[in-house]
Amino acid sequence: MNHPARRSFGLRFWLVTLAALATIAATGSLGRWQLSRAAQMRAMQAAIDERQAMAPLQEAGLLQAQERGGAQALHRSVRLRGQWLPEATVFLDNRQMQGRPGFFVLTPLRLHASQRAVLVQRGWAARDFQERTRLPDIATPAGEVLVEGRLAGPPARLYEFQPSGEGQGSSRIRQNLDLAAYGAETGLDLLPLTVMQTGAAGDGLRRDWAPVDSGVGKHYGYAFQWFGLCGLVAILYVWFQFVRRLFPPNRRPRA
Repeated sequence: MNHPARRSFGLRFWLVTLAALATIAATGSLGRWQLSRAAQMRAMQAAIDERQAMAPLQEAGLLQAQERGGAQALHRSVRLRGQWLPEATVFLDNRQMQGRPGFFVLTPLRLHASQRAVLVQRGWAARDFQERTRLPDIATPAGEVLVEGRLAGPPARLYEFQPSGEGQGSSRIRQNLDLAAYGAETGLDLLPLTVMQTGAAGDGLRRDWAPVDSGVGKHYGYAFQWFGLCGLVAILYVWFQFVRRLFPPNRRPRA
């Protein structure tokens, strides 16, 4: 009887080899792609850090940046003078801060330098779970105020089973908020971005905003998983296709 190590390689061997090589190539390629994505995110994070280190934008600088497109101004710090419009305040529901659910409170600020307005994400407030329609008491100063913060995109959207009502008479408690629809609803000339207010929470709101993270670590984690799977397939292939042929399991003789 021929030794297993001397057996000829049959169709099964070549099919397994082909499948293993295809899997190794695919997983290795996906790992390299995740590394390239991580490099892109590193460049994006460097750009964000550079913007955050710039001098704060005033009202005029914000309007000029918006005329140039506005995207290059995202994440920059701002110091804006204007007047709160508390009657247009909305409360975004099911928002968390440090693991606690509640509201994100958003109020438009009419800029001092023009009639345009910007929506300010003022902070987080707890909600009354016994009376879910009850709004928290938020102190909103009258007259001209100075607001410090950083520029951000529209509020993050959460999943909702049906779109929340918009237009006149809509509830001030909402799941999501579309800036264009909200501007049409309130009649305000809104900028297509928001300000995440920073500074002391003297108005009863918490502002422990998460730092801006481009997600570099996530892509490194994905790359590690793909390369790990690639190595595992290679090891299993060598073990079952070659090593076990050289060291076959001992068989007990039949009685």
